[in-house]
Amino acid sequence: MRVYNTLTREKEEFVPLNGNKVGMYVCGPTVYDYSHIGHARSYVAFDVIRRYLEYKGYTVIYIQNITDVDDKIINRANELGENPLSLSKRFTEAYFEDMDKLNVRRANIHPKVTDHIPEIIEFIDVLIKKGYAYEVDGNIYFSIEKAEDYGKLSHQSMENILAGARVEIDENKKDSRDFALWKKAKPGEIFWESPWGKGRPGWHMECSTMAVKYLGPSIDIHGGGMDLIFPHHECEIAQSEAYTGKPFVKYWIHNGFVTINKEKMSKSLGNFFTIREVLEKYDGETIRFFLLNTHYKSPIDYSDQQLQEAKQTLQRIYTAINKLKTLIREQQQTEQNEPSKEEKELIEQVEKSKQKLIDAMDDDFNTREAMPAIFELTRAVNSLDTKSKISKKALEKTLQTYNEIGQILGILQEEPKEADMGTVGKLVDILIELRNKFRKENNYETADYIRNKLMEAGIQLEDSKEGTIWKIIKQ
Repeated sequence: MRVYNTLTREKEEFVPLNGNKVGMYVCGPTVYDYSHIGHARSYVAFDVIRRYLEYKGYTVIYIQNITDVDDKIINRANELGENPLSLSKRFTEAYFEDMDKLNVRRANIHPKVTDHIPEIIEFIDVLIKKGYAYEVDGNIYFSIEKAEDYGKLSHQSMENILAGARVEIDENKKDSRDFALWKKAKPGEIFWESPWGKGRPGWHMECSTMAVKYLGPSIDIHGGGMDLIFPHHECEIAQSEAYTGKPFVKYWIHNGFVTINKEKMSKSLGNFFTIREVLEKYDGETIRFFLLNTHYKSPIDYSDQQLQEAKQTLQRIYTAINKLKTLIREQQQTEQNEPSKEEKELIEQVEKSKQKLIDAMDDDFNTREAMPAIFELTRAVNSLDTKSKISKKALEKTLQTYNEIGQILGILQEEPKEADMGTVGKLVDILIELRNKFRKENNYETADYIRNKLMEAGIQLEDSKEGTIWKIIKQ
């Protein structure tokens, strides 16, 4: 298995630091508002990475923090006249509700900043004693000049690095590029007591402290959006390696941005969508499936058209799964000693699809290249009919392959009952029921009319003594 490492800008063979155990840290949300589609993109991507590592037999310890105190939280709380911790608690709960609907599994631990103030203070104190940090009027800054390889993640030279995001201009700093580890509380702001006075942690310091506490001085995977490479992750490396004296992260993984109809997502442009807004139009599995149709590193363009296509494609896959369950349930034939040609072809496609998916996922978790494996298998299943001579064992193996794919990608988790097949499925079932009624009344003209119209719409009916099943014949 090969993974693209932002640090080296190369795909590298994945070899964990400690045998079969994988320590994985992903920067979580700053909870001052509802999560947007960019959050969905990132956390679905890392959920799939975790799922696949576990599928490959690794034991993954997954840590994702919650930033529940920060400048943005304080500013938003002031706007709303709300206590900052009350606001962050409310949006933390909303975040988990949204992730649950996207079938994003909870991390092993979701540490909150406010629960780790003593550890953060201790971390900063060590950096001061080692000479990497200094105090200016109650603020603590990390000295960039002490980190000789600062810029190695973003591949920038020290000369080209300017003060990054969230770094306030302070004439008392030794270097304008130095970043805050501890911020002195402003009048009326939330604060904690420290050896340097009342204040709160800097943004970068939070993640270093919690990553080291729960995963140790060196971890296997650290992830987040590409916008976090600089300054956030760059600063994490500097302060963590200064604290521990060891390499901080072996593999840095970053997901690409989300655009809206080819434009950058922005509130000012009016094209900013929260997950909740999108969930009003599409179910969580459709959103997840849409996101997985693009490799995690590539930019992804959000549009209603692509989401609608994802919904229709998912429905075709569920049609195949539903057909398999129907054929398994109604399988009456005696098992053959020698598999039929149809069965051999189906099993060959099952094995081919499974290997194709594994090969794609082994190549830097490429869900985009994994999708054809599902589509090819679905076409093979939807071509089956009640006359196909395929054993129950072969059908069950095919269904099990769908289950494995679903577990890896976090999709196909719904029970594909006919009543749950979506609007199209419900309408087809009603028309089949009407057609059967007309047939019983010997009104074959109307029955045939229904069958022919469904055929024109790309839906083929197949009658047998066990009943009528249907399949989509147009893609």
